Amino acid sequence: MSEEPPSERHSPVGEPVVRADPEVTGERAAEAVGFDPTDPDSVSEAADTVARFAAGAVGGDDHVLMLRGAAACAALVRGEGSYKAAAERAGEAVSVSFIRKWARVHDLPQAIRRHVARGHIPPTAAKHIARVGGDDRYLLAWAVLDGDLTVREIRSAASAVNDGADAEDALREAGVVPGRLTLDLPIAEYVELRRRASMRNEEPGAVVADALREYFSE
Repeated sequence: MSEEPPSERHSPVGEPVVRADPEVTGERAAEAVGFDPTDPDSVSEAADTVARFAAGAVGGDDHVLMLRGAAACAALVRGEGSYKAAAERAGEAVSVSFIRKWARVHDLPQAIRRHVARGHIPPTAAKHIARVGGDDRYLLAWAVLDGDLTVREIRSAASAVNDGADAEDALREAGVVPGRLTLDLPIAEYVELRRRASMRNEEPGAVVADALREYFSE
């Protein structure tokens, strides 16, 4: 199993990984477009894509196309060397803040971007998740999945974290219990989990946590 670094900030730009995975985007995987920041022609294509993205001609409410726009922003920044230079290359209608926000979305960990591509996390929520650093991004992203947080609630939580609040406290303030996950288990494993938890005088979550720690350490 391929694993990404837990807090990787800069995702590779080039051949699309998430958008080109048919298990994520289905038949649309064949439409995936990559951007190579070391190729002048590809950087030009990225600049054109960013300009159209900023004008609303690419993306709209389409989460997959919005991820393409984010990838184009990231490639343009790396190709030009700075957010300012990237914005200038894309045209007067494109701001530095626009480039920065969407380039950071592309730099979210792949595990999060896969849920954006699947439509589970709105790209507008991903923009706010990308504002925070480290593993706090995972906490906010999983809160969208498990706590059904709105974009406004994620924006508030991200702002609180950036103002110095603990991510877990910010999520509790939004009504989410970090770490709480609802699972569907096969009946045999469900019965055995409950049996073992009872015999150990523990909650099922403690038994699962022990099993996962062992599994992840392999």
